[in-house]
Amino acid sequence: MNVASQSILTADKDWWRGAVIYQIYPRSYQDSNGDGIGDLKGITARLPHVASLGVDAIWISPFFTSPMRDFGYDVSDYENVDSIFGTLVDFDTMISEAHRLGVRVMIDLVISHSSDQHPWFVQSRSSKTNAKADWYVWADAKPDGSPPNNWLSIFGGSAWAWDPTRMQYYLHNFLTSQPDMNLHNPEVQDRLLDVVRFWLNRGVDGFRLDTINFYFHDPLLRDNPALAPERRNASTAPAVNPYNFQEHIYDKNRPENLAFLKRFRAVLEEFPAIAAVGEVGDSQRGLEIVGEYTSGNDKMHMCYAFEFLAPDPLTPERVEEVMEDFEAAAPDGWACWAFSNHDVMRHVSRWGGLVADHDAFAKLYASLLLTLRGSVCLYQGEELALTEADLAYQDLQDPYGIQFWPEFKGRDGCRTPMVWDSHVAQGGFSTVKPWLPVPVEHILRAVNVQHGDETSVLEHYRRFIAFRKLHPAFAKGEIEFEEAQGDSLVFTREYADEKLLCVFNMSPAETGVTLPAGEWQALTGHGFTSNNYGDKIDIPAWGAYFARLA
Repeated sequence: MNVASQSILTADKDWWRGAVIYQIYPRSYQDSNGDGIGDLKGITARLPHVASLGVDAIWISPFFTSPMRDFGYDVSDYENVDSIFGTLVDFDTMISEAHRLGVRVMIDLVISHSSDQHPWFVQSRSSKTNAKADWYVWADAKPDGSPPNNWLSIFGGSAWAWDPTRMQYYLHNFLTSQPDMNLHNPEVQDRLLDVVRFWLNRGVDGFRLDTINFYFHDPLLRDNPALAPERRNASTAPAVNPYNFQEHIYDKNRPENLAFLKRFRAVLEEFPAIAAVGEVGDSQRGLEIVGEYTSGNDKMHMCYAFEFLAPDPLTPERVEEVMEDFEAAAPDGWACWAFSNHDVMRHVSRWGGLVADHDAFAKLYASLLLTLRGSVCLYQGEELALTEADLAYQDLQDPYGIQFWPEFKGRDGCRTPMVWDSHVAQGGFSTVKPWLPVPVEHILRAVNVQHGDETSVLEHYRRFIAFRKLHPAFAKGEIEFEEAQGDSLVFTREYADEKLLCVFNMSPAETGVTLPAGEWQALTGHGFTSNNYGDKIDIPAWGAYFARLA
């Protein structure tokens, strides 16, 4: 079924550059059939809310057939919908409705690994001589029976699991139930690209590629070197995880990936106006890898690393450092920035947990994200300023959190259900007890509470995304940082004949800022207020100022 030509959105091939993309975690968006788990019909029913935000596209986390050991990131059939989420017909209906509302649809492809229940792996593990024996990464034990090398799983322990049938180890960078595919095998590449075509023929507008830098491994299976303690950070794995003790130069980040990404891009070019964003998970070379993968206009359209998803406090200096590091690493590349997603603590808790004025903080950080150079990913509930849920151990579902509890509580705290209506049980997400509990404090921030209240965070997101669209410099312009003034971040965005000034007071106290030289005309329509005194302005706590060069 090829519905791509039916989309009213196919005209702009460059739509992704500066796009605002809204991430939906389908298990937690809307339950339409009363089983406590969100589904595709639920997403379709809530698309008017998404469209009301003014976003350009949605990215939907995996909904493919899966045993759900990692809640969909362990795929057992790449070309079907898991029954808990619905059917392919439900997917087609969802795409049609999204396109009718002017919203593009991107889906999450997890092709570095599959489920161990995928028929490909079932066949691969059955013998050393079957037709798919080399579709996954297999290796003999060392003479003493230990794993082939020192590679570690990001979910804890060795990255190798023993299979008694083949009498060999298989590689798993994540759960033991998520064996890594062998993309050194051209047949595997060809079959995965067929999967890409399958979904493009159903009308998707693009892809988010999970763990894109994990696709290839060193065929010589060399040990990773130790990483000096002073170089360790917790940007892609929690500090308690020994994964941080290695420099991951052989188990991922391999140069062979560049040729495959070119093959992937060539498939996308067979269809009109398709875009892809890659997730680069690396704590030392993240931005450098983003630069490699987005250079040359023949691989990824855009990528994101974990600089703004890490726990490091977001200061004016940190913002400037990351943006300038990206520019140095990827001068002709394009980034897609996010402050929150389904894998990290929600940013209003991560950075603003002790802030008294929760809403003002949330509005400022939303506005900052939406004015940085690059495309933007917003995570469901972010528009409501939802906090990280504090769940009891017995409520945890995430195997990552269960493994490292209590030092690391996992990812369930950011995956709790979306809240729609404060007047009904479960916040309107479901009519039964949901797969994760709905926090009481979230009910108080439900969509119906904030909708129509001009002072709410939800209305600020709507207002500011509309403001962003009025000024192309925000989406496509260059960025230049001015000297920071105390806790204020100051930069300009410039595109064509428009030059905009952006000033953010990233502190809980009013501050004065001297404007850069030039005749600046204050802009309105963004929801912030300030006092002007010639070339000086006073900005309230967690406030911002925007102006255009006359």
